[in-house]
Amino acid sequence: MTTNTADPRYVAVGEPLVLAHDLGTTGDKATLVAPDGSIVGSVTVPYPADFGSDGRAEQQPDDWWNAFCEANHRLLESRGIDPSRIAGVSFSGQMMGAVLLDGDDRPVRPAVIWADTRSQAQCAQLIERVGLDAVYRMTGHRANPTYSLSKLMWVRDNEPAAFARARRFLLAKDVILQRLTGSYVTDPSDASSTNAYDQAGGAWSDELIAAAGLDSALFPEIVESTTDLGGVRPEVAQEAGLSPRTRVIAGGGDGPMGALGAGIVDRSDGVYTYLGSSSWVSFADTKPLHDPLMRSMTFNHVIPGHFVPTATMQAGGASLDWIVNVLRPGGDDRFEAALADAAGAEASADGLYFLPHLLGERSPYWNPNARAVFAGLKMPHDRANMVRAVLEGVAFNLRTGLVAFAEAGSMFERIDAIGGAAKSPLVRQILADTWQLPVVPSSIGDHATSLGAAAVAAMGVGLIDRAGVAEFVGKPTGAGVEPLLDADESGRRYEIFMDAYRRMEGWFDQL
Repeated sequence: MTTNTADPRYVAVGEPLVLAHDLGTTGDKATLVAPDGSIVGSVTVPYPADFGSDGRAEQQPDDWWNAFCEANHRLLESRGIDPSRIAGVSFSGQMMGAVLLDGDDRPVRPAVIWADTRSQAQCAQLIERVGLDAVYRMTGHRANPTYSLSKLMWVRDNEPAAFARARRFLLAKDVILQRLTGSYVTDPSDASSTNAYDQAGGAWSDELIAAAGLDSALFPEIVESTTDLGGVRPEVAQEAGLSPRTRVIAGGGDGPMGALGAGIVDRSDGVYTYLGSSSWVSFADTKPLHDPLMRSMTFNHVIPGHFVPTATMQAGGASLDWIVNVLRPGGDDRFEAALADAAGAEASADGLYFLPHLLGERSPYWNPNARAVFAGLKMPHDRANMVRAVLEGVAFNLRTGLVAFAEAGSMFERIDAIGGAAKSPLVRQILADTWQLPVVPSSIGDHATSLGAAAVAAMGVGLIDRAGVAEFVGKPTGAGVEPLLDADESGRRYEIFMDAYRRMEGWFDQL
């Protein structure tokens, strides 16, 4: 790996660094990374989300920007690093949302984020006009209320005054790109999360946008993830805590970026699971995976010509957050204490199951009406049993994605685990027992998306090339956690879990 010190973009005041921002659901994590991929430092700045019982899930774009600026100042100042050493900044962003900007580049309303499910009527209109199968073949995704296109339609239909002021549609990371550079762009990975992107054509789908009754002028230009959009605008540099010399690299969506950070670039790299607020199982390939039952979806990778078949559930880590906050409110050690209790408890082994559909569900059901359910509760069950049931419920639900991959001919020998919850030995054992595969913990922990964004930044400014990505991000090694549960017993419990949803599905619709 070489540093292009002759490039006038760099200032000779020490080794150049890259800065990665992971704009998630609960906060923005800024991570400084050296040219060899080592992490220099990291800071997270939280921000709120507004979740409503009507399916509302919204955030304020200004909160994203303020967190971005604060994280930069705190991180660089705490490390004594001059902003001129930052060669490039790039992003991993939450996907599937919708931000509408007016002619002055101000949001016309709060951002509708990935978890919002209010656009069911608009999604039904799309399906009626285009066809569910046609949408899936074209975009790699079902038509679903969790995607951006129907969310735009919902704003138009329910808030016409706000929509009339809208001139641009952007996704989360693209809002920060716009403020930094003035560009209205997105990348293929984020575009592929909108239900408006023609995956084969590599462009916005005129057919889908027309079926939605929207103006194609709303949609941003699509550029590759490693595109250099220019330096930070001088008028925002001080507020952002960056130098005007720092190059802004487009970046990508958090799912594909997590794949890159986990070292998943092509099929030979295997499958991985990410255990964040939303959780998924995923692998990389040179073609989309079109599941006949549409249980999975396919994003574009941040690496051109590659794709990321994925099965994503709405509330993975979020289910753990919820149960711990309900049963053990307060206390810095509440998660550790809850997991320690659950380690000595039983759930499915004692007939207790949890359907983890707190925010409706994507894979495998794509049902915004799905609800979370404890099934099989008995008087002796306590909070330890309930926490364990939540962990097992997440594992069962993610197993459906692995089943879909296997039935499509994608078989894997192990699973790499990343994300905050993957640090827990109990969680890894539950995953291994449920999936009947070794689960290999990654040393990068919850830094995968950040390392992916850092690699894109490093490629964008020329610190590394495509061949250097594997060395930059690393790859989990070792045998991992082996299943201890008998395969037949694991399969029996999984079938009971699946049967519980089937029996409840009609009841969910009544609600």
